[in-house]
Formats: sequence, C-alpha cells, structure tokens
Amino acid sequence: MPRLAAAIELEAEEQTELERLVRCASTAQALALRARIILMAGEGAGVVETAGRLGVWRKGVSLWRSRWLQSSGSPGSVAERLGDAPRSGAPAKITPEQVCSIVALACEAPAGSGLPISHWTQQELADEAMRRKHRRADITALGGALFKKDPTSSRIASVIG
Repeated sequence: MPRLAAAIELEAEEQTELERLVRCASTAQALALRARIILMAGEGAGVVETAGRLGVWRKGVSLWRSRWLQSSGSPGSVAERLGDAPRSGAPAKITPEQVCSIVALACEAPAGSGLPISHWTQQELADEAMRRKHRRADITALGGALFKKDPTSSRIASVIG
C-alpha cells in the first residue's frame, strides 16, 4: 500500500510569498521550482502528481515537502526555508573581511602606496598586502582571482571588474 504524503497547509503570507517567488523573473530557477512544489502541495497535489506536472523526480518532491514541514514555525523568510542546505567540505580559508580588505587594496592606486607603477601586478599587490600585515595564505587563497580577464569568472573579479 503506497504511503500518503503529509498534508501541507499554507498560511496566507506563505502562499503570497511563494507565488511572488514563482512570478519574479529574477528568482533563481531552483528556488522557483521549490516554491512551485510547495504551492502544489498546499493545493493538495500528491508527490507523484507534482513530480509529473513539474517534470522532476518524486524523490526531489518528497525531499522539499519534508524540508518545508521540518522548517515550519522556524524564523526566516520563505526563500530562506527553500534555500540550499550548507555544503559539506573544507571551510573557507579566507574570511569575507579578508577578501574585502585585499579587494580594497587592489582598488587603490599603486601610487598611493609610494610605488612607481600605474597598475597593480599580482606580485606588487601581494608584496603590498604583505607590507600591510596580510598573511601570505590570505593572498594565496585568492590566487589570481583579482586578475581574471573574464569579469564573470569569479565573484571577486565581478566586484572590481
């Protein structure tokens, strides 16, 4: 005998926010799909029906329905409840503050540091960062990200690009 999915009852605010996420053109597609799954669940659609209409796996529908139910009553927006779970793996080697500090340095004119150059090279930037007490590991962790030719190839390059 097949197992029935738990019923999901949406509050008016949740329904409104989910519909907004689905309609908004700037919403990430994965987030919009998750919002559609929850909206369909709120309308009473089962896992198999939802998966068939949206063209996704039943397992994915079950996963997002269960995550929604587990997060009900928790603080946070609807988008946060439908967000990705933290990834496993090694923690970041450099903090966002350190990235900002080195990006700010890269945005300064080299002449302001008393260097007779008009543009930073990777070596000159690394040397100046070391003079300003950044650890070599911080600079190495950024690698050549500040000097990428394609401004969309890293979040750092897109900040200064």
